[in-house]
Amino acid sequence: QVQLVESGGGLVQAGGSLRLSCAASASDRALDIYTMGWFRQAPGKEREFVASISYGSQTTDVDDSVKGRFAVSRDFAKSTLYLQMNDLKPEDTAVYYCNVDPVPYASARFFRDRNFYTWGQGTQVTVSS
Repeated sequence: QVQLVESGGGLVQAGGSLRLSCAASASDRALDIYTMGWFRQAPGKEREFVASISYGSQTTDVDDSVKGRFAVSRDFAKSTLYLQMNDLKPEDTAVYYCNVDPVPYASARFFRDRNFYTWGQGTQVTVSS
């Protein structure tokens, strides 16, 4: 069972920056062999992929809607995933969630199409215009 705790959200003006963190832990596996990533869900919309990073940080995948503004990284020693968000726009307003790929040693490009059955509480990001 994977435990996910997202943090770092808040209210920011358009053009501002935030860094989200995701503390991940599991009692039955070593998470450093799994790709991790971020999704977001805006009010009234479906959850959508944002970015992912592979188990060894060799590859990343970033959605076109945030490419050039958001960057994903991970700290293996701290078992923490990050999302650096720059030049934020009102359309980035959403609850942001992290997750762990259910398949070990998978490339980051597969993460966006996985099925996930467990989610953390998410962290709210609100961008004002």
